[in-house]
Amino acid sequence: MQRPPLALEDVAEVMERAASTQDPQAVYAAVDALVQRVIGHRLFTVLRYLPETVEVERIYSSNPSAYPLAGRKRKQGTLWGAAVLDRGEIYIAADAAAVRAAFSDHELIASLGISSIMNIPIRFGSRVLGTMNLNHEAGHFGAQTIAPAKIMGSLLVPLLAVDGVALPA
Repeated sequence: MQRPPLALEDVAEVMERAASTQDPQAVYAAVDALVQRVIGHRLFTVLRYLPETVEVERIYSSNPSAYPLAGRKRKQGTLWGAAVLDRGEIYIAADAAAVRAAFSDHELIASLGISSIMNIPIRFGSRVLGTMNLNHEAGHFGAQTIAPAKIMGSLLVPLLAVDGVALPA
């Protein structure tokens, strides 16, 4: 399926949503919809990084029944954590074998028809604030999806930079 390229109007629309609401979930949902249109996914999640405990906490999920909000995972000592959280690198598990090797919840992932994952670190300066996670069928993610994913992930920096602190009314 041919997907439309990421356009400046798309970025401006998400930025306007962020500027006009105090509901972070509305902004996450806008990025989710944009990623779906431009790249495609079967599951979209956003995780906040908690460096003091080396955990990630789910703060948005396109499928909250399978992946509910506030779920946490320890990532200390994992190859995924070293790549994404320590070095701030994009991580792609291109097929089911790579998903099984990297993710302890691979059975749940497979049950959702997911056999590839792309994790985009959301960074400000040298600090990883969290990750934007796209999940789809095998081989879906590659070189052509990296640049638009980085741009769309960067739209989440302001939300994660406040570390979950409520915005003033």
